[in-house]
Amino acid sequence: MATVKRKTRAAKQTTLRHLWLAGLGLVSIARRGSLDAAGRAVERADALQRRAQRFVREARGNVRAQLDNVRGQVEPRVVKFSAEVETRLAPVLDKLGLKPKSQRPLRKARKTAKAAKKPAPARRAVRKPPKRAARKG
Repeated sequence: MATVKRKTRAAKQTTLRHLWLAGLGLVSIARRGSLDAAGRAVERADALQRRAQRFVREARGNVRAQLDNVRGQVEPRVVKFSAEVETRLAPVLDKLGLKPKSQRPLRKARKTAKAAKKPAPARRAVRKPPKRAARKG
């Protein structure tokens, strides 16, 4: 029988070529990972921005609804309070000889023709000094 010649493997040693290839692989993986991370960061920022805008819209709507509700409650009370004050002050104003606003005749503002339209200010021409005769010499 023929004997098969077996190759003996060289002992595994780290060479500069192995280090160079490992470094290239590491750079490639790091680059790919950084691009993916940047993409994920942009997506997260967009999602956060959309959430913030939605939150602001909802908050604005809630505040407006609450203000409308409060306005609906306050306006009738103000009108009622105003009427009550006027009814209580009416006898006092009568004693003083003053009429309440509701009983006063409306005054119309009259403007005279002069007060309504003021004449434009007169423009004055700029006076130039007379020219001097040229000297003959």
